[in-house]
Amino acid sequence: MSNRFRPKYNIKKGDQVVVIAGADKDRSNPRLVKEVLVDEGKVVVEGVNIKTRHTKPSAQNTRGGIIKKEAPIHISNVMLWDPKAKAPTRVKRVRENGKTARVSKKSGEKL
Repeated sequence: MSNRFRPKYNIKKGDQVVVIAGADKDRSNPRLVKEVLVDEGKVVVEGVNIKTRHTKPSAQNTRGGIIKKEAPIHISNVMLWDPKAKAPTRVKRVRENGKTARVSKKSGEKL
């Protein structure tokens, strides 16, 4: 995707989010974002959408077995967590001194 039409998301790596849709939906339990896949519009969230893969023994993995790994979910299925309000919140961008900051719509705090 070209930089000219690259979407801007309010979720970054290391943010606390809640899953608002899907099998792992839990609006009261914040989780950590491990990775944001901007081109695909997906995020990898800790402990969400666990997939199992059966692997044969190889040179790198001599034992083989079952490997559990988090798979990406769509970015629209997560919502930022506001620690002050202790609830999921939407975000607006505010420009201060030439830099943009994310501000919670629920509490007004910077995220």
